Amino acid sequence: MTTLTILEFPDPRLRTRARRVVEMDAGVNQLIDDMFETMYAADGVGLAATQVNIHQRIVVMDLSETRNKPRVFINPEVEILTDTYSDYEEGCLSVPGFREPVSRPDHVRVQALDRDGQPFELESEGMLAVCIQHEIDHLNGKLFVDYLSPLKRQRIRKKLEKLSQQPA
Repeated sequence: MTTLTILEFPDPRLRTRARRVVEMDAGVNQLIDDMFETMYAADGVGLAATQVNIHQRIVVMDLSETRNKPRVFINPEVEILTDTYSDYEEGCLSVPGFREPVSRPDHVRVQALDRDGQPFELESEGMLAVCIQHEIDHLNGKLFVDYLSPLKRQRIRKKLEKLSQQPA
């Protein structure tokens, strides 16, 4: 497996809308393995292919504390099942070092393909629902900072740009 490079805000490639996966092949399975390796190495709970500059509709996720419940969502589609929204403090591997409250629907249903290309449906609430929405946003070229005020988003952008210009 390979640890991939995670794009960081404000990289414009994060704004690319991902394409549907049309064929499940060895390349897709290798990408999924590499995405899990990358996500775990970065101590994340979710990763969209867009974040590693692969513009296919693939998400990997593992919310378990023991890192033993990996989930794969290929070509995910989300349906909101409630009018109730809650604020959750979100972070992102593409916006390192920042956590901000974002208001999202409490209850969603996702339809996707699993790692074997089999369709499945999952209803979720709480943290899982937040993570699903957050990662699907990535596939649509949207980041959690887009839910923040323009001033707050600009501050985060400037801080990350400044950090990226410092010598390693």
